Amino acid sequence: MKINKLLVGLLTSVTLVASVAQAAELSMVSGDTGTGLAFLRSQLDKFEAETGNTVTVVPMPSSTSDQFGQYKLWLAAGNSDIDVYQTDVIWAPQLADQFLDLTDAAKDVVGQHFPSIIESQTVDGKLVALPAFTDAPALFYRKDLLDKYSKPIPTTWDEMAATAKEIMDAERTAGNAEMYGFVFQGNAYEGLTCNALEWVKSNGGGQIVEADGTISINNPQAAAAIERAASWIGTIAPEGNLAYQEEESRGVWQLGNSVFMRNWPYAYALGAGDDSAVKGLFDVAPLPAGDGEGSGSAATLGGWNVAVSKYSSDPEEAIKLALYLSSTEVQKERAINQSNLPTIEALYDDADVLAASPFMANWKEIFQNAVPRPSAPTKIKYNEVSSLFWSAVHSTLSGNGTAAENLEGLEADLTDLKGDAW
Repeated sequence: MKINKLLVGLLTSVTLVASVAQAAELSMVSGDTGTGLAFLRSQLDKFEAETGNTVTVVPMPSSTSDQFGQYKLWLAAGNSDIDVYQTDVIWAPQLADQFLDLTDAAKDVVGQHFPSIIESQTVDGKLVALPAFTDAPALFYRKDLLDKYSKPIPTTWDEMAATAKEIMDAERTAGNAEMYGFVFQGNAYEGLTCNALEWVKSNGGGQIVEADGTISINNPQAAAAIERAASWIGTIAPEGNLAYQEEESRGVWQLGNSVFMRNWPYAYALGAGDDSAVKGLFDVAPLPAGDGEGSGSAATLGGWNVAVSKYSSDPEEAIKLALYLSSTEVQKERAINQSNLPTIEALYDDADVLAASPFMANWKEIFQNAVPRPSAPTKIKYNEVSSLFWSAVHSTLSGNGTAAENLEGLEADLTDLKGDAW
């Protein structure tokens, strides 16, 4: 009996040692803003409980441009310290060679996601990232103020600017000296590329570089759209808007100091929080259209994905983490708690999701008007294309040259960058 008990004890010890040995220590990077990091940590805690693995989060700057630069440095160096990367929708063509092919690992779940999003993360037949959530911006508006001044929801940029100015002036006269008409992301970074692409596309000015690789940005409709935006600075938007990213514009809005805001879905849940000055006072609508030929609402396609580094020292467990973070379970909780739009189509009909985030019904129309950034045609040169574009736009917004002058220079720079082919 004693021998049997001893054998059982030894076997148990061996099993426990084996279990411990199998546990992986993983790390992932995240540039989440707002309450995003806390939400991610809550999901990772569940993953750790289910798998026995541990996951360390390496925080990143909120600027996607800064994140991308750091990613390139780490991956070029073959850094094995990071197992899983959170990636912007535009990065797949640029980093594909550094990530594992997830086609086989995800074969049973890819059919749940919108095909266009899976396609956006597929490069040369390799699925290099799994969708975590998709994104498209909207026009946030103060419904209480529109009602107060009997104004309709604007459907064009000119209507938006006129309404913003009228309400801003009236509110300031009534005592709110901090009120502005419109806030957006005007800093010189990837967020300005998104904003300006919407201005240009909605005004019939194309997509900077077209799907066939043609450089199209130097045209009158594009110049008019950017000049229109430049007229907002110092009038309906504060001068400081030239330095705003997502969080700065949300800060002004959420304090109750702007009539309109352009931002992503995450700002909806935060604006509806108990600590928000605009709780219950706002709603969202599609971004306005321009007035050029071929004008119409346009919203830059965004979204975040999870990719596994090919340098991971524990790729099997890292792939499990990527599958988990893109799963129906996590996407549902993201939709309910973070207002992030799911990439899993069935969740748009989920009763719990719609009860918690009824505004998602509004985002269906916005999502239908989504326009991709030109990362597919420009491939590994996209980051330089975007940097040249946002710099030209920021110069115009800042009063350094006209839009026509800056776009002419941009066309020349893009032509040099392109060379014989992208």
